Amino acid sequence: MNLFVTVLEIVAPVFLLAAIGFSWVKLGFEYRVEFVTRLAMTLSVPCLIFTSLMQTEVDPVALTTVSIAATVSYAAIAVAFYAIILLFRLDVRTYLAPLVFGNTGNIGMPLALFAFGQDGLGYAVVVFAVMAIGSFTFGIWVVTGGGSLTKVIKEPIVAATILGGIFLSQGWQTPRVLTNTLELIGQIAIPIMLITLGVAVARLHPGRLGRALILSLVKAAVCVAAGLGIGMAFGLSGMALAVLTVQLATPVAVTSYMLAVKYGADDDAVAGLVVVSTLLSVGLVPLLLAFLI
Repeated sequence: MNLFVTVLEIVAPVFLLAAIGFSWVKLGFEYRVEFVTRLAMTLSVPCLIFTSLMQTEVDPVALTTVSIAATVSYAAIAVAFYAIILLFRLDVRTYLAPLVFGNTGNIGMPLALFAFGQDGLGYAVVVFAVMAIGSFTFGIWVVTGGGSLTKVIKEPIVAATILGGIFLSQGWQTPRVLTNTLELIGQIAIPIMLITLGVAVARLHPGRLGRALILSLVKAAVCVAAGLGIGMAFGLSGMALAVLTVQLATPVAVTSYMLAVKYGADDDAVAGLVVVSTLLSVGLVPLLLAFLI
């Protein structure tokens, strides 16, 4: 019973905030996703990443190990799903990137924070940064045939990760007045991302739901196996292993749908993956956390 209550306390706020966003749209209220997303990705999330890394008490060597393990894990997941897509003759442009890169921002970071506190968030932002770099390069290359390294370098989350890592390794701190300001801005990130997730799901028009269900279950199995297997191969355990595994196992990100619409992939199929995998995560994430905690 205690474990059940603990897991419920962790996952309930995540899905309740998403439900608020979903209900907001269904009630007919205005919500400008493009503006909110830009605010989050260019301001609040970078501030959250920087302050989390700067203030974390996690050993920088451990964070580096997690980042390398995450990179290897994403590479292994990409190879696995490329083989699966070819085996079942699916469209690589439509399915590969959504199945590889999960929703580590909207769902993964809040879960890490609620489950493991600030140290868990420190690990989570490192995995999120690895995912974001991979998504902006490999992910866009898959959908369009050409990724942009220049675009990655210009992304505020990348700069925030590098700067936060430097401050962490050197033991530096910003002046208290600046730290308080950055923390306040960063505190916007998690609630606004969760509400936006609910809004985005409410506006999707999913298709191919049977296929989406099968692929979502396969995605969960492959990602959990990669997180546990590769994480343990790199010597990770406890909180670090749990955060890596949860981050990898997050459902398909809404940004995958946006890329599919923008670049002419099968957006209805990707919408189906987003909706089905997100709904499945309501049940799968508590089970995973119960196993890992």
